[in-house]
Amino acid sequence: MRKIDWYIFKQFLSTFIYSLILLTLISTVIDISEHTDDFAKSGLSTEEIFMQYYVGFIPHIVAMLFPLFVFISVIFFTSKMANRSEFVAILSSGVSLNRILRPYWIGGIFLGMILWLANDYVIPKANAIRTSFEARYTKSVLPNDASTGAIYMRTDSFSYAGMRYYDTTSKAGGNFFMETLKGNEVIHNLRADNITWDTAKKVWKLTGVVERKLNGMQEQVSFNYEVFRKLSFDPSDLKRDEYMQARLISPELRKRIAKERLRGSETVKELEMENAHRLATPFAVILLTIIGAILACRKIRGGSGVHLATGIIICAVFILADRFSTIFSTKGDLNPYLAAWIPNILFSAVTIYLYRKAPK
Repeated sequence: MRKIDWYIFKQFLSTFIYSLILLTLISTVIDISEHTDDFAKSGLSTEEIFMQYYVGFIPHIVAMLFPLFVFISVIFFTSKMANRSEFVAILSSGVSLNRILRPYWIGGIFLGMILWLANDYVIPKANAIRTSFEARYTKSVLPNDASTGAIYMRTDSFSYAGMRYYDTTSKAGGNFFMETLKGNEVIHNLRADNITWDTAKKVWKLTGVVERKLNGMQEQVSFNYEVFRKLSFDPSDLKRDEYMQARLISPELRKRIAKERLRGSETVKELEMENAHRLATPFAVILLTIIGAILACRKIRGGSGVHLATGIIICAVFILADRFSTIFSTKGDLNPYLAAWIPNILFSAVTIYLYRKAPK
């Protein structure tokens, strides 16, 4: 990198850090005003609220608005350079647009990698702090929220299990069944009136158990009042946690996706969407960096105001495209990984179009 590259790169990072701090402070102040009553009811001190909530909230809001922060930063400092006719001088000296975009590519890739690593390991831990506080102090819980209703799942490649109801508070359920298949035939069948998690032994306690083992025309039946059995699932697998996908680091999230896909769970699409977004969003940072540079490097009447207005419109369209694709995936049949990348695909075409139209 030459002096002009370092100059643009430093302008990029300094403007990004400034906008990051400013917009994060604004978001935090707005959040404080919205949750003042909840904080007062919690009875916690200011230090406890900060450590138990804002330590998780600030990384969450930064990650959520990270592409917007980058885009606004690029538009702002590039537009200022264009208004000072710096790009006119650079282009007049024989430097091509491709060469000018080099520090933008480097800056976009650098920030995209930071977001990628943060999404994989840092943000999930921050979300665990934030969501635990919200679930305890800011979310209204209805009396029947503890009951998950009927549960049916696939426990491994050959076995299926289910229960008529399950209570997450007492970790107990009723009318439990489990079947193991070999080909199209059932070779093992288990029924229990009740199933309860034994916290001391870390196993399930089954009561009123009827167990059948089948081998062709032969059947072996056993009756037991109480049986302790280690099964392939535990209470955490049965709890329907709306924050689960946000709390898991990426290696754990991928393992969870494989487990839920095996069980045929309804939540697998939400988990896959979260996993896809963690890679798609950093790529969006790179795209928005290049789009912002191409848009703002031209000196136009109206200056930075026009550039910022155009940038905000583009960001709004990007967010809308992302929301629509997410809804079509979680509520419809659209593949989650395709849904996460649709905005990037559309804006890749926009980037190519703007580059071709830009003066070289």
